[in-house]
Amino acid sequence: MSSDISALILDKVPNNLACQRALDLAREALPVPILNHSLRVYLLARFVAKKEDSPFVSEGQIGLLFVAAILHDAGASHLYNGTQRFEICSADCAKDHLIKHGYSETEAHQVWTAIAVHTSPGIAERIDPLSRLIRLAVRSDFGSEEYRRSIGIDEYCKEIEGFLPRFDPEKALGDAVVKQAKKIPQVDSLTWPNDDKFPAASWPGILLRAHAENLDHEGVNPAF
Repeated sequence: MSSDISALILDKVPNNLACQRALDLAREALPVPILNHSLRVYLLARFVAKKEDSPFVSEGQIGLLFVAAILHDAGASHLYNGTQRFEICSADCAKDHLIKHGYSETEAHQVWTAIAVHTSPGIAERIDPLSRLIRLAVRSDFGSEEYRRSIGIDEYCKEIEGFLPRFDPEKALGDAVVKQAKKIPQVDSLTWPNDDKFPAASWPGILLRAHAENLDHEGVNPAF
């Protein structure tokens, strides 16, 4: 499983220091299945943004789109694993990176929001235009063929998977999130994991519960 990235993909990465360094961070932190997923999310979000004539493909804003996409799962890595749920750790990583590279608090917070809510369906699509693009791209990469066709992105998904193979990102990401638990809790029908890292009603909390209920399961987390 190679971490080499095709020149055709690299040519689509915005040519500024913040984006190049964000890609370096992602390559250092993420296993190949999640890195490829993050690059596909960027390309899919960019595809939708171009189709909709969104300002997030303009020279001034495409960097925000790229950083939001490439770092949206950084918190699932050991390098950016903190005390909060992985989406917040990812968002904090991206915001700190953007501030360090001269972006405004407003711009950095917009990226923070897009990452923080990307696992919250219904909220991510409506809270902010950048959040919507990231959510649509994530859902497209993990979604069904029917969903991809419904938003006119199915053929492009197939095209980019030729350059960025999947390598089972659903299993890689689900396992990475659960691995951050300090211990696997005992659960029953009235007991749910619930702490700052795995809030009960959150996607990480649901993944952890599903793992705890199916300890012998070797495939993709049942709650993914």
